[in-house]
Amino acid sequence: MLEEVIEELKNAYTKAHDALRRDLSRLRTGRANPSMLDGIRVDYYGTPTPIASMATISVPEPRMIQIKVWERGQSKAVDKAIRESDLGLNPQVDGDTLRIPLPSLTEERRKDLAKKARKEGEDCKIAIRKGRKDAKDMIDALVKDGDVSRDDGDAAWKKAEDLVAAAVKTADDIVASKEKEIMTV
Repeated sequence: MLEEVIEELKNAYTKAHDALRRDLSRLRTGRANPSMLDGIRVDYYGTPTPIASMATISVPEPRMIQIKVWERGQSKAVDKAIRESDLGLNPQVDGDTLRIPLPSLTEERRKDLAKKARKEGEDCKIAIRKGRKDAKDMIDALVKDGDVSRDDGDAAWKKAEDLVAAAVKTADDIVASKEKEIMTV
């Protein structure tokens, strides 16, 4: 039973790390990355639709994103959605193809993005701590019900604490790596 609690905790922090990596991949770093556009939704016949569901996104050059819209009439809608996003991008429309040159990031914008990365990291750590609280509650319930001994419960809690400490350190490392990438000119 305690093994199941520990496994649930591992799954919780694995999901938190995956979400952190996904969220950080959307932050602009000066290099083109198709996942930067993942958060943008296009009004596609009244339905908010991800760009990847209506176009092919590629990176022909390190500082250029190319979008080939499958339905020619939707190029303007994709252009509008990108311009209205908070990414600060200006697509160049050429028929059913949009080219998005990525301008160099200013020092101020880099600091702002690093701040966003730290916030995402803090959100990840909050999710990890929530998993720790859930594990503590489950272990306490097992001890209270008499399903496991107090010593076994304490040992499981110690193991859970060690796992959480490692998970928080991993989250910090992920954020530090992203911050370094953002701040590199």
